[in-house]
Amino acid sequence: MRTLADFSAPTFAAARGACLGIGLGLLISTDVVYVAKTAKLGSPFANLGGMLDSGGHSLFFEWLGVHRALDLIYTGELMTGADAVAAGLFSRAIPDADLLDFARAKATAAASGATQAFLASKSLIAQLRDDRVGLWESVAAENVEQERLRTTADYREGFAAFQQKRKATFSGE
Repeated sequence: MRTLADFSAPTFAAARGACLGIGLGLLISTDVVYVAKTAKLGSPFANLGGMLDSGGHSLFFEWLGVHRALDLIYTGELMTGADAVAAGLFSRAIPDADLLDFARAKATAAASGATQAFLASKSLIAQLRDDRVGLWESVAAENVEQERLRTTADYREGFAAFQQKRKATFSGE
């Protein structure tokens, strides 16, 4: 999970069916998560005598709050993908039949996008998550990264494309 979370490039996941235990942990470790509307997510461990693992406590507490997190943990009830997205746990809920094509299209678009800017954003989001950096520290970090990105080929291309009212062609440099 840590290797996936720390991977230097943007990561995408598409999940359908049951996403429990380590399956849920892998989703937590991924940058962008698209789930099937009918996916099942949660903690079935109430019926097993075990406990939620793989980062589930942190995810549930942070996004659902104490009461809803413990309700899911104590009851073993599962959320649908649509419910999980509505609660802010994951990116988008997609109809089951469209899920893989949708996720592949988004990942492909990101791979040909402004990757240096994406990497800077990924790093800052990880810092915000892990260090609980405040607003003004975040603004300062954004300013440093924006200045660094200003010197990249992708920034020059993106700015030129904007001025010329055309789609940018990024090189990752």
